[in-house]
Amino acid sequence: MSQTMLTESDTLVELTMSQAINRALVEALEGAEPIVHLGQDLGAYGGTFGVTRGLWERFGPEVIRDGPLCESATVGFGIGLAISGVRAIVEIEFFDFVGVCMDQIYNQAAKLHYLSGGRLQVPLLLRTPIAARLGGGPQHSQSLEAWFMHIPGIKIVMPSNAQDAYDLLRTALADRNPVLYIENVRLYGRRQMVDVSSPPRPFGQARTARQGEHVTVVALSALVDEALKAAATLAERGISIEVIDPCTIAPLDLDTILDSLRRTQHLVVAHDGHKTAGFGAELAALCSEHAFDYLDAPVERVAALDVPIPSGPSLNDVYPDADSIIRGVERTLGLANAL
Repeated sequence: MSQTMLTESDTLVELTMSQAINRALVEALEGAEPIVHLGQDLGAYGGTFGVTRGLWERFGPEVIRDGPLCESATVGFGIGLAISGVRAIVEIEFFDFVGVCMDQIYNQAAKLHYLSGGRLQVPLLLRTPIAARLGGGPQHSQSLEAWFMHIPGIKIVMPSNAQDAYDLLRTALADRNPVLYIENVRLYGRRQMVDVSSPPRPFGQARTARQGEHVTVVALSALVDEALKAAATLAERGISIEVIDPCTIAPLDLDTILDSLRRTQHLVVAHDGHKTAGFGAELAALCSEHAFDYLDAPVERVAALDVPIPSGPSLNDVYPDADSIIRGVERTLGLANAL
């Protein structure tokens, strides 16, 4: 065997999702393209959740730059770098903090390519974590992806495992216009064998995490694991669940979802965001438009309650889980014991 050929042990590496993200960032920063990563506590501290640990020591403070406690300024600075030819990566410490810099994101970054008649490109990657279920309270626990589905000009990535996190981040780091890359703190420590020789994964390709016959469950981010748990429990009762992970919600691979729905004729959508006007509402509308004749029951939305996220003992009552998905499946199938 040639010494230049990679063996399986070279290409398959056990990584946590956090390590997979870190590895993809390192590979990009080692490339020829000029890149600057901005954000709070990115430097010697290594990021609030440790995802960027080691980057500051490796690439220096001119590349890994601590920003001020002002997200609008940091994102604005990132946009300026991007349109001047330097790829910018901006970490927003908690997803909840996007409200501070929304104008920079939806009025500037998402629109400059169009406003300039295509002359400007905005290679801006916004990294931000969902910190649901950690007890951070109403200002540090929200899943706000639905806000950005309403904004043309920005892509939205939501990986649920280390392999997809690695593959999709490399795709995001090659895109010439804005990408919102949403991580989930609950998933940072999940381990998986990652094929580091795999090609970057194109946006707009859903993943079928489990095949089934009776109900399609579309789940986002950490809810994919909950959906798989629900599917395993329901399988013991003879109910076969197909679990689909969209991976990106803009662009959305609607074809894969509709193909599954035409076979199962039942749909449950699960996500950590609030129920009203969430991703589930949009997907229900799309499926009603494109596959209404195949629906044997209304689309079931399994989501966080429409209340501010608490930080006390009632936290688990607000978010959906495997049991919530099971009840959604029971409702859509019209089972007698459904709640």
